[in-house]
Amino acid sequence: MKKNPALHHVFILMGVSGSGKSAVASAVSSQLHTAFLDGDFLHPRANILKMAQGHALNDDDRDPWLASLNDAAFAMQRTNDLSIIVCSALKKRYRDRLRQGNDNLSFIYLKGDAGTIESRLKARKGHFFKPGMLATQFATLEEPGADEPDVLIVDITPPLQEVVAAAIAAIERVIARNA
Repeated sequence: MKKNPALHHVFILMGVSGSGKSAVASAVSSQLHTAFLDGDFLHPRANILKMAQGHALNDDDRDPWLASLNDAAFAMQRTNDLSIIVCSALKKRYRDRLRQGNDNLSFIYLKGDAGTIESRLKARKGHFFKPGMLATQFATLEEPGADEPDVLIVDITPPLQEVVAAAIAAIERVIARNA
C-alpha cells in the first residue's frame, strides 16, 4: 500500500538573518515531532572557510550548497512524514533550485521589518551584530510574490510563541489541503 504523499512534506523556514528561523523551526519541529535540518550544516568546507575570513558568499559559492539542500529535501520527503529545514532562501532563484524535483515542498517566509529584526539582534546576549550585515540581507532579499503560491507568510512581529503557533497553523493548512 502506498503512503499518503501529503504526509511526506518538507517545509523550509526562510527569511533574513535574525528573523527567528532557528528558534521558530526548533519549536515547530519539537511540537510537531518532525525531522529537522539547519541548512547551514550543509555548506561545503570552502564556504565555511570563506565566511570565517569575513567574506560574503556569492551565487557561485552557493550553488553546491543549494544542490546539497535540494538533495536533503528530497531524501527527507522520502523518509519522513514531516520535515523542517532552515535556510534563508533569500532569492527566488535559490527557492526555485530547492523546488526542483521536490513536489512536496513549501516555504514559510518569516517576514519582519528591518527595525524589528535589528532590535532583536541587538538584544541577543553574546550575539555578534553588524548593522551592515542586516542591510545586506534585506538588499539581497527577493520577497516572494504571487508567482510563488507555495510560500506561506508568517509575521514575526508578535512574541515567539505566537509566531510558532502561526507557523504550525500554516503547516497544518498545507497538510489538510494536500490530504
